[in-house]
Amino acid sequence: MRKLPLVVALAALLLGTASAADKKDKTPEETKPDAALVHPQASASEGSVSVEGRRIAYKAVAGTIVLHGKNEKENEPTVSMFYVAYFKKGDDAAKRPITFVYNGGPGSATVWLHVGAFGPRRVLTKDDSHTPAAPYQLVNNDYSLLDASDLVFIDAPGAGFSRLIANDPDASKRGDQMKERRKDIYSVDGDGHAFAQFITQFLSRYGRWNSPKYLFGESYGTTRSAVVANDLENEDSVDLNGVILLSQILNFDTSIDGPEQNPGVDLPYELALPTFAATAYYHHKLPQQPAALEPFLAEVEQFALGDYAQAMMAGSRLDDARKQAIAEKLHQYTGLPVAYLLKADLRVSGGMFEHELLGDSDDTTGRLDSRFSGPSLDPLSKESQYDPQSSAISSAYIAAFNDYVRKDLKYGQDQTYREFASDMTDWGFKHNGHDGSLNVMPDLAMAMKTNPNLKILLNGGYYDLATPFFAADYEAHHLPVPSALMNNISYAWYPSGHMVYANEPSLKQLHDNVARFIEQTDNLKH
Repeated sequence: MRKLPLVVALAALLLGTASAADKKDKTPEETKPDAALVHPQASASEGSVSVEGRRIAYKAVAGTIVLHGKNEKENEPTVSMFYVAYFKKGDDAAKRPITFVYNGGPGSATVWLHVGAFGPRRVLTKDDSHTPAAPYQLVNNDYSLLDASDLVFIDAPGAGFSRLIANDPDASKRGDQMKERRKDIYSVDGDGHAFAQFITQFLSRYGRWNSPKYLFGESYGTTRSAVVANDLENEDSVDLNGVILLSQILNFDTSIDGPEQNPGVDLPYELALPTFAATAYYHHKLPQQPAALEPFLAEVEQFALGDYAQAMMAGSRLDDARKQAIAEKLHQYTGLPVAYLLKADLRVSGGMFEHELLGDSDDTTGRLDSRFSGPSLDPLSKESQYDPQSSAISSAYIAAFNDYVRKDLKYGQDQTYREFASDMTDWGFKHNGHDGSLNVMPDLAMAMKTNPNLKILLNGGYYDLATPFFAADYEAHHLPVPSALMNNISYAWYPSGHMVYANEPSLKQLHDNVARFIEQTDNLKH
C-alpha cells in the first residue's frame, strides 16, 4: 500500500565483495554473483522478554530459506527468503502454536510488525506527531506475542534481506533470468505461492508440522493471507487454526485511493465516510463535536449505507434539493465545507480529504494514520502529496531494526536491509487468470469452506485512510460463505491508524485480542 522506490541493486554488493585471493580458491560455480544466496543461512542467539510482567526466555534464529521452481524447475533456486524466528524455551516445540507474520506493500519488509508490534524489542515513537531524529529507543516489548505463540517474521521476496536468485551458468543470460524471476514472483499469485512454499519448508526444517498454525498479515499482507491460506489448505493439505488480519483489503474496488479512476463504483466513498468522520472528530473539525466516538460512528455508518448510498446510486438523477441536503449532512459528518462537497459531486477521495480537512492551516493529515498531520507540500494541490505519518515514524523503525538485527541477532553485517523490494517495476495484479480489479475474497472463502474450523480475526483502526475499517467490515460480511461460517469471524476496532500498534494502548488491546484468539483456537487446549 506504499509507493515503491525503483532502484537496481547488484547481489554482489549486497553480499560483500570477495578478495582476488579468495576467488582463486573458488570454483566458477561459487564465484557467480548469486552463489551465496543458494545456501540457506542461520544465525542463532538467545534472549528474554517480559510480557505484561511475565518473563519468557527464547531462542532466536535469523536466517534464510531457499525456494525453488515448480515442476521441471523444482531443482532451480529462485528466492532466498529471510526470516527471524523466535522460539520460547522450555515448551514442547511440536505442540506450541506458531504464527507466520508479514507486512504488505506489496514488496515491504516486515520491520514494522517486528519492532513495532510483536517482537521482543519495540521501538518507541511519538503517538501522533513526528518522532525526533536519532538516537532512538529500542525497549523491552511488554506486548510481544511470544507469550501466546512462537513467531516467524518473514521478509517478502526482494525486501529486507530476501533476494531473488539468478543462477544461469551463462553470465550473459542472468539479466534475462532476473527479469523472468521478477515477472513470476512480483505478482499476486507468485508472491502467494512463495510464502506458502516458505511456510511448508519452515515446518519441515523445524519439525513444526503438528503445531497449531496461524497467519498474521497487515495491509497487503491480508490480501496475501487470503491467497496463502487457500494455497496451503487446498494445494499443500495444511489446515490452519486461524488467520489474523490487520488493516484488511481483500477487494481493491473498495479502496478510497483514486476511486475517481473507477467511475460508477461509489462503494469506496460510502465505506470511507466513517473514517473521514473519525478523523474530523479527532481534529475537532466537526460543526458539533459528539460526546463519544463510537456511537457517532454507528450513526455515520447507518447514513453511509442508507441515504448516502441511495443518493450516490441516483447519479445524475439526483435532484438539486436532495443533493444539497446530502452535502449538508456530509458537512456535519466530515467538517468539509458544503460548497466543496457540492463541487466534488459528493465524492471525496482519500487524498482529497487528507489535503482539505486541515486546509485552513495549510496542513495535511496522514493517510496511514489520520491522527498525524504535517505541512502541505503544495497548499494549492487537489490531493495530499505525502503521508505525514509515514514520514513521522519510518526513520525510527528502519534505524532501530538495522541496529538490532546486527548487534543482537548477529545477521546481515555486510548486507543492505531494504525497506521495500527495490527492483520492482510492475506488480502483477492478475489473479487466477482474471485481469479485472483484484479481489481475493473468493480465496479466503474457499479456505474457510474447505476447512470449516478455520477462524478469522479481523482488526482495524478507526483512523486508517489506507484501508478504512468499515470497508474491511463490509468485505467480511460479504464473503461468499454459508451463514454458519460467518460465526467463525470476529472483529476488533481500535482508536489508532493503519499501524494499530503505533498507539501503545491499542497495541496492548491488539496483543490481548490476538493472544486470546490463539488460545481459543489452539486445539491442543480444547
